[in-house]
Amino acid sequence: MEMLIYLVISVLLAVLPLVVRTERATNIIAALFFTVQVAGIGLILGFGRMDGVMLSIFRADTLAVVFHTLMTAVLGFVLIHSSSYLKAEDISTRSYKAYYTLVMLLAVAITCVYYSDNVAMTWVFLEATTICSAGIIYHREFQQSLEATWKYIFVCSTGIAMAYLGILLLSTVAEHGALDYASLSTVMTNGNPLYLKVAFLLIVVGYSCKMEIFPLYTVGVDANYAAPAPASAFISTALVNAGFVSIYRIYSLYASTEVFEWARHVMILIGILSLAVGAMFLRRTNNYKRFLSYSTVENMGIVAIGMGIGGVALWAAVFHVVCHTLVKSSMFFQVGIMRHIYDSYSINRIGNYMNINRVGAVGFILGTLVLLAFPPSPLFLSEVMIFSEIVAVGSWWLLVAMLVLMCVVIYAIWSRTLRLGYHSNQDALHLSAVNRRLSYSAAVLLIAAIVLGLWQPDFLKEAIDTIVNIG
Repeated sequence: MEMLIYLVISVLLAVLPLVVRTERATNIIAALFFTVQVAGIGLILGFGRMDGVMLSIFRADTLAVVFHTLMTAVLGFVLIHSSSYLKAEDISTRSYKAYYTLVMLLAVAITCVYYSDNVAMTWVFLEATTICSAGIIYHREFQQSLEATWKYIFVCSTGIAMAYLGILLLSTVAEHGALDYASLSTVMTNGNPLYLKVAFLLIVVGYSCKMEIFPLYTVGVDANYAAPAPASAFISTALVNAGFVSIYRIYSLYASTEVFEWARHVMILIGILSLAVGAMFLRRTNNYKRFLSYSTVENMGIVAIGMGIGGVALWAAVFHVVCHTLVKSSMFFQVGIMRHIYDSYSINRIGNYMNINRVGAVGFILGTLVLLAFPPSPLFLSEVMIFSEIVAVGSWWLLVAMLVLMCVVIYAIWSRTLRLGYHSNQDALHLSAVNRRLSYSAAVLLIAAIVLGLWQPDFLKEAIDTIVNIG
């Protein structure tokens, strides 16, 4: 009942901006929506709702609560930065309200993905995220956004359809049509190995469009490029995490099956291909939003490798996703501020940012160092743990391949960041758009990530321990 009340209130608040008249009223509604998200987490943690089944299709397990908390933290900053971003774009009040409605509906759909305890319903809610995201991608209404929107709808729908075929194959092992994860985990060992392998491939490849890993990663890159920067921060973190959670739940089901070793190798292969794609395109792109998007592909590739290696690397993979959420959202917010100063995302044309907006430049450079896993970055900790587990299992070829590709990534990202900070600028400037308060607010998430690199609180360690206990 609590989940039903939460969903009804959230959806009503999400659509309410469509009937109010002013942007101020929309901002108030957005604040109320954020409050409801926080209250929902508090209800679960404070009133013993953990691991309880709700409405027969939701379950508040540790995985769901951790990522819902992360999403809510990022959402608060998205709503704040969106207001400033949209006002600077000088859009109509109607577009302003529609944007907020879509972002809040997307948050509801992502939350449902996190808590879904049913393979089929996870698929339904992921498709709902496609619809909401498509409206956000087209929000700016220029030619590239229209192209990106149709591409997003087509590729995501194709991917989701592939995943549906995989779910149909999984349903062949279900008893009495029960598709909740707990019921499936008890009967997976009885499944036909060939069916299980094909189902895993179809689901992982289908959901790769959400997690932004090989092979359907391109749709996420185009979406982040076309959407407003604060929404890109949300898509590249909360929505990517929804893809990770969906794949992780399926992956966990295979832990007790005879094809689990095969599934692990599939994840390693997908991970190394994602890392290779990220390294290759980071050198070629000339747009800072695409640049950050390919960085997401690279980081999710590392996560996929950690999942495939298992052991300590699996713990590190979950920790990596948590910290990447904080870092990447912070950097997208900084890029959104930069967009209105230069009126461009072009890497080759903009520069001298250190003298124009020192706070934003320091935030972006520091974010780059954290993203590249330089100590005390939390990503340094997670990557070292993954490397150590790779050495422990003797996969030297994988270690060498990762190190080579990551050297390419470090060079590509660091050279672009230095160019932004110190290279001469070729485009016209809008110095009135410098907003140091927003730059400081974006840095809050980055600082939180750095703190996690220096100190991991016990509750977070215990939560990840619970998440990775899959077999």
